[in-house]
Amino acid sequence: MSTVERVVDHAAIRDLLPQRYPMLLVDRVVQVRADGLTSVKAVSATEPCYRAIPAAAPTESWAYPEALLVESFGQSAALAWLLVGPADQRERLTGGNLLPLFAGLRDVSFEGAAYPGDVLRNEVRLEHVSDGAAFASGEVLVGDRVIARFGSLIAVTRPGAELAG
Repeated sequence: MSTVERVVDHAAIRDLLPQRYPMLLVDRVVQVRADGLTSVKAVSATEPCYRAIPAAAPTESWAYPEALLVESFGQSAALAWLLVGPADQRERLTGGNLLPLFAGLRDVSFEGAAYPGDVLRNEVRLEHVSDGAAFASGEVLVGDRVIARFGSLIAVTRPGAELAG
């Protein structure tokens, strides 16, 4: 398996994904591999998900929401599809004709939590791509600690105009 040591910065991610603040949950791709990628997302106490938490709340109250872990991993999987998937699908996805959409998850486990100040590391493996669908698996880590495992994330494409109307 070949590994390309190339960083995909936040500006390039914004060019590839339709999400914007506050729902763009990938800060940088730090490694691109033939079978996937590694991305990072810094968790900050100033994120909207922490808005209603009192400053004196117990530490557990500040755990990063699991739904946002799933979203960050899903966005990273979409980036893997766009960056290392088949060229014909990449052209259709980046050309604005199609948008990748989350379709489902299987075999997901949450084994820990992230807190403000932590950096999430999404390790995505692009398992299979067929016409209009992609399957990915992987883990979310904080340091060396796995906090979530994804047995299978499924994404599909839909025409962008269909979603806009």
